[in-house]
Amino acid sequence: MKIIPRILAIVAMLISGCTAARGQGAQISVAAAADMTFALAEISKEYEARTHNKLKIIYGSSGNFFSQIQNGAPFDVFLSADLDYPRKLQAAGLVDPGTLFRYAIGAIALWCPSDLDLDPKAANWKVLLDPRVQKIAVANPAHAPYGRAGLAALKKAGIYDQVQAKLVYGENISQAAQFVQSGNAQVGIIALSLALSQPMKSGKTWEIPGDMHEPIEQAAVVLKRAKDKAGARSFINFLKTDVARGILVDYGFTFPMPSPTPKPAKRNP
Repeated sequence: MKIIPRILAIVAMLISGCTAARGQGAQISVAAAADMTFALAEISKEYEARTHNKLKIIYGSSGNFFSQIQNGAPFDVFLSADLDYPRKLQAAGLVDPGTLFRYAIGAIALWCPSDLDLDPKAANWKVLLDPRVQKIAVANPAHAPYGRAGLAALKKAGIYDQVQAKLVYGENISQAAQFVQSGNAQVGIIALSLALSQPMKSGKTWEIPGDMHEPIEQAAVVLKRAKDKAGARSFINFLKTDVARGILVDYGFTFPMPSPTPKPAKRNP
């Protein structure tokens, strides 16, 4: 009877070897902030071509994903547009230790279609006060970091009270961009990464200065319940490569400054 377990073990090894020979890798489920829609599409192609792993990416607002993960959503990786959400998950013991890192800093921009007689780049904030602008799209600040950054910038610019009645809120930053593309709003405060994407590149864009709001620090984590932690770790490590970082730069992202190396303590003579 002892022979049977050995036979089963050999069969399992053969099946595993055949799977590897066919180039089938890990299946990794990724919950990603909507500002990453176009950048991550390019990054995933590069990653999958190099590893044979497959990414299943779902886009949405970071706050909603945070709540879903707390309630047991079966994601392997979380790419958040707000560093605080992964930190809170880590504090709750829901993150694979040692995987949290800041992968980029996002930016926001005013954007409108090219066929409108408006020019955010020339008028800056004044474009929002134009009487032709009846609706201004922004992500819901309750759970979208880009929405919070947009409202903070409006307040710092001193025009929030003047435009508050014009604001329409998207569930996430991607939906806010869709409101402007569809004509349901004339101008949007959207992620620069979306404004630089191919579908929106023909529009008119003004990048809002970064000192108008708190830094949009974006962070990645492997979740503790990930089915294939090695595969999930390989993906977030790929975000640190020159290939991935080059794509992020193309979409307007910048990178956090590395923490300074502590100076060695002086020894007593």
